[in-house]
Amino acid sequence: MAAHTWTSARAAKRIAARQKEVTTVEIKEYVRDTDLTALPRNKAYRVNAAHIYVDIKNLSEMLASTQIEGETCHKRTLRFLNLHYRAVHRILAEVDAIEVDFHNQRLHAVVAKPYGDEAGRVHRAVAVAQLITDVLAKTGEDGDDKIPAAAVRVGIDSGVALAVCNGRRGHTEPLFLGAPANLAAKRSAGSKVGIYLTNTARGVIDLADDVIEDDTALSAQEIERSQEKAALPVSADQIVKAWRKDLEANPIGKFSFSGHTPPFSNLDLETLTPANSRRQDAVSIYADIDGFTDFVAAGVCDDEAAKDVVRTLHVLRSEMDAVLHTEFGGRKVRFIGDCVHGVLCEGTAQTTDQAASVSTATLCAAAIRSSFEQAITALEDDGTLEAGHGLGIAIGYDLGPVALTRLGVKGAMIRCAVGRSVLESEEQQKRCDGDETAIGQSAYDAATSAVQTAFGASRKRADLTYEIAVDELADKADATAKAAKAVAKAAAAGGLLQSSPAPARDYAFADRRTDPNKPAGFA
Repeated sequence: MAAHTWTSARAAKRIAARQKEVTTVEIKEYVRDTDLTALPRNKAYRVNAAHIYVDIKNLSEMLASTQIEGETCHKRTLRFLNLHYRAVHRILAEVDAIEVDFHNQRLHAVVAKPYGDEAGRVHRAVAVAQLITDVLAKTGEDGDDKIPAAAVRVGIDSGVALAVCNGRRGHTEPLFLGAPANLAAKRSAGSKVGIYLTNTARGVIDLADDVIEDDTALSAQEIERSQEKAALPVSADQIVKAWRKDLEANPIGKFSFSGHTPPFSNLDLETLTPANSRRQDAVSIYADIDGFTDFVAAGVCDDEAAKDVVRTLHVLRSEMDAVLHTEFGGRKVRFIGDCVHGVLCEGTAQTTDQAASVSTATLCAAAIRSSFEQAITALEDDGTLEAGHGLGIAIGYDLGPVALTRLGVKGAMIRCAVGRSVLESEEQQKRCDGDETAIGQSAYDAATSAVQTAFGASRKRADLTYEIAVDELADKADATAKAAKAVAKAAAAGGLLQSSPAPARDYAFADRRTDPNKPAGFA
């Protein structure tokens, strides 16, 4: 197992380099059919549009379809998501909406047309939301391994947001920053299905704008009114027919899993397919910038303030990614707005060292917080951030079987990581304020006594920085922390010990299959 360390000096060097990349930032107004798919990191477009968030509510049921979280429930879940993603991808292309992100069970799309007509955009967003709902109600599969239709809840808001580049190292897509995206996501987060508009969006189309947003779904009559005004060029039956024809011509391959020899940092996610997927016990980590929505809202309409938003996001997310990937051998699955989702593990392709994985994740989460605080100070020092910005970072993680693959069709494939621990790690992040870190029950149970003591019965800890974490864990005989501390001490003394980088892919152990492999003729 490599000893992973974090140092303030390395972080400072990276942060300074990222700051230089966005010294000059350009803010432009979105115009007709502007291509947002390949934005440079120092350019953003101000876009007035309606935002749609679709949340598939029965994903957790798929993951819980078997008592043991084995390959069967992961294969069913991935097929479930793949079927529905391909249907939604087709819908958005047909109705000329912008596909922003499809992160496991959540879809974010933007309706920018008709230009200059906000009411028209909201009506169109409602019609698109109902079309997605109707299509996904028909895209399950019968048979021995029945795949259910998706049960969805949709949130919609309207307003101005910033479109920026999302992603690094060859995996980029548009990202929309601002209240409309965030508030649409919040409206989609409830437990009941239906279409839920913010009071802002309701007011735009002359509906009562003083309702309890999360409890007031659109009525059938209200949806029909929007459908009539939007007059979408395609019906649910047409989409389903084309979807089925496409599945016949381009069937979803069978999901086949192998383990990946750690670290995950040398796993090329862009080579994954259903037949070439990865699956093993791993730690899923969510790190979310707390207070960022209000920060964006305060600056979205002012050019200079908007430039600072772009600078801040670029520096903070890049450093979070670097800590995960470079320092601790993890792999970013994707950026989700101002949040990073990643995975890491210690051990072999066949057997994960659970305790060591949790200890490494604990040090990684603490290092992310230390780097975040250092980046905030650097941004304050160069004038990008003013006093009272209110930014913090909330981190959650958990341990369990994780399946990694890509879904969709060639030319439009998306990264995907599924597992009960993936859902739980996000829930742990959500219970944190901007100075807190939380660990899931499974990770806590597998952790060393040092990690358990650090978090206590609440499994949540405030102000857990790298220096605090490595000292506390090493002092209580956590082997991972002791190794990291020894490497740091040797490096400070000018010794030969160094933190081990991720091994070159050519010299990593070969990936091994994790499904049963018996000779022909044997039961």
